[in-house]
Amino acid sequence: MSTPFELPVDDHGISPRTGYTRAHWEAVADGLLTAAWRRATPGGALLHLPGRPSRSGVRSDGLEGYARTFLAAAFRVAGADGDDPHHWLERYADGLAAGTRTPGRDDTESWPHILDFDVQGQPMVESASVALGLRLTAPWLWDKLGTGVQDRAEEWLRGALRHTPAPNNWYLFPYTVAGFLESVGRGDAETATARERGLDLLESWYRGDGWYADGDGRAFDHYNGWALHLYPVLDAHLSGDADALSHHGGRLRAHLDGFSLMFGADGAPLHYGRSLTYRFAASAAVSLGAVTGHTPLTPGASRRIASGSLRHFLDRGALTSDGLLSLGWYGPHEASLQEYSGPASPYWASKAFVALLAPADHALWTDTEEPAPVEEADRVLSLPGPGLLLQSTRADGTVRLHNHGSDHVRPHEGESADGDDPHYGRLAYSTRTGPTAPANVADNHLSVEVAGRPSVRRRVHPLGAGHGDGWGWAASWHRPVFVAGPPMVPGLRVESVTVARGELELRAHRVVGAPPGSRVTLTGWATGPEEATVSALHGLYGWDDPAAESLPAPQGTAWTPWARVPRLAGGCGGTTVHLALASLTAGPDAPSLERAVTDVRVDDGTVEVTWADDGSRTHVAFGPPEVSHRRP
Repeated sequence: MSTPFELPVDDHGISPRTGYTRAHWEAVADGLLTAAWRRATPGGALLHLPGRPSRSGVRSDGLEGYARTFLAAAFRVAGADGDDPHHWLERYADGLAAGTRTPGRDDTESWPHILDFDVQGQPMVESASVALGLRLTAPWLWDKLGTGVQDRAEEWLRGALRHTPAPNNWYLFPYTVAGFLESVGRGDAETATARERGLDLLESWYRGDGWYADGDGRAFDHYNGWALHLYPVLDAHLSGDADALSHHGGRLRAHLDGFSLMFGADGAPLHYGRSLTYRFAASAAVSLGAVTGHTPLTPGASRRIASGSLRHFLDRGALTSDGLLSLGWYGPHEASLQEYSGPASPYWASKAFVALLAPADHALWTDTEEPAPVEEADRVLSLPGPGLLLQSTRADGTVRLHNHGSDHVRPHEGESADGDDPHYGRLAYSTRTGPTAPANVADNHLSVEVAGRPSVRRRVHPLGAGHGDGWGWAASWHRPVFVAGPPMVPGLRVESVTVARGELELRAHRVVGAPPGSRVTLTGWATGPEEATVSALHGLYGWDDPAAESLPAPQGTAWTPWARVPRLAGGCGGTTVHLALASLTAGPDAPSLERAVTDVRVDDGTVEVTWADDGSRTHVAFGPPEVSHRRP
């Protein structure tokens, strides 16, 4: 699909897989900025993009348009050492002057004040983009402003230091504001406190394997790359702080060792977690690693992932006919959105343009593209820190994530079925499928039904993860909570183990403490009837029928307007074990799950499965889990 703005001719010599070069990235940045600035106020302080407003209101949305596009312009100009052929920085300088002249006033240009996150919090998010943009372009923008405008801008930005952020990655917004103020000689005790607080919290959220929780809980998602790594690593890089860069950069390197496998061969990132309308911002951490030298990837592989992700969305309709990023995934997609998303929210995708901080003669642009990790070989990789299991297949370029450690429940919160979040609570996610909407049948979900009431999975308790040569596993348990009636059945719990091997997934579940007459259901991947992607689910033990029924999901997914989901069902009561094979494949060679296993043995909380292809055996013991795989 062609873009609404002109791009250079593809160069398949230097970029044999994507055709994209640095010139393509500059052209995309310029095209996005040109389209957005058609909606600017006369003074340039607010960019009012079309679409439904966010819960923060139209004025905050207009600030969001200014701030997030400013990031793209800042990376574009800073990476070109100040060369600004389209005079973007003049527009942003004018907008800064107009927006900070009378903050809080209800007029055409004034920016809203920055207040506590639960009062009028969104401007705090945007303050970080404004501050980072000013820091990146200081020699060409900030240093040329009059003292009065600088003072007004500082006073507005300090609102981020004086108000309470949301209890998650938001603490890195005042951290980033403080970093800018210190970089231009306006630091003080207030900025030092904001930076110290942000770094202290960041340390407390680190869970290992290069992964941070997004707050005091176990939410692991794309915010790791486009926020929790990006802000401290970029701050250390810009300040020249070698010790800080070694510390934060080392964690970025560890993160990329697994995260680089979370992109399909078609360039798609995993459809997992919130704020997915930021799309190709998912590649920001990959490019930042290349820019700073803290990455396990070669420059050619880094560019392959970043350019692949950018092109993936441009080729699939992420832009409207007039060049704006739509609210959604490919086109508009309401089910992918959160209520805080507004018309300019997708422009956090601007973070991907951190790649442009690598100058034209950097190896990120001059080396020939190399295969992404998913294109090199079949891989299974466990990440015990966040409790995730990655499974990729080279033949179809698909990546699957099996979730045994991430949820969206903070430690102080209770569990309620009303808070069920499809972007965190499902057992698995992929680069080819999205979760079904809450009102539809849930994909990749085990539900216990008590008195006809189905349960959901909220808080996920990791039990371990590991991998060997060509296989891996991850395990967790959860308390089922119900849509109606009491919040839980005393003593009821579900223990779950996923074993990934090649393109196959062994899903083993033990239900403990279910009342007599209860039922259990298990669903597989949601796919559309016209897709080449094939979802299969086959019962091995504990089901009424080993053949799965197919249920409709009329709201579809980010990939298809209408989806179908395979489902198994069986009885349970007391303690029961339920085993199934699942697969998600693209292309004509979907595996025959009915013939994949030759023998299944279940005995007193242990499971042993014998695989047909080589006679190897997988052994699973529940509570605490012990998983092994032995070849004959």
